[in-house]
Amino acid sequence: MRSGGHERVLKGADPQTTNNRMEIQAVLSGLQSLNEPCEVTVYSDSQYVLKAMSEWMPGWVRNGWKNSQKKPVANADQWKEMLIELDRHKIITRWVKGHAGHPENEYCDQVANEQAYAARA
Repeated sequence: MRSGGHERVLKGADPQTTNNRMEIQAVLSGLQSLNEPCEVTVYSDSQYVLKAMSEWMPGWVRNGWKNSQKKPVANADQWKEMLIELDRHKIITRWVKGHAGHPENEYCDQVANEQAYAARA
């Protein structure tokens, strides 16, 4: 997380989860750590997270947390928490290509891999 001249790295891991849940949790934890409503730009290489945040969630809510195939939305528990943060903050989403040399993305990937390794140890 970066604002002005300040930077903060949030870390965590869960050995019994999926990469999608951890991608959601990374964004969710960052937003929940903010003390007051903010304008936030979320950069991610996860199309799943960004599209859910910017496109899919209104339909999920409207359809009772069912996806376009009428099945329960995966990770609905986290998405319901995310909905609170989307209402709280003004959020802009930006996709970055993963593993393509983007410095912040490469750093986040390194931290995520370290955390995943530590959780398995």
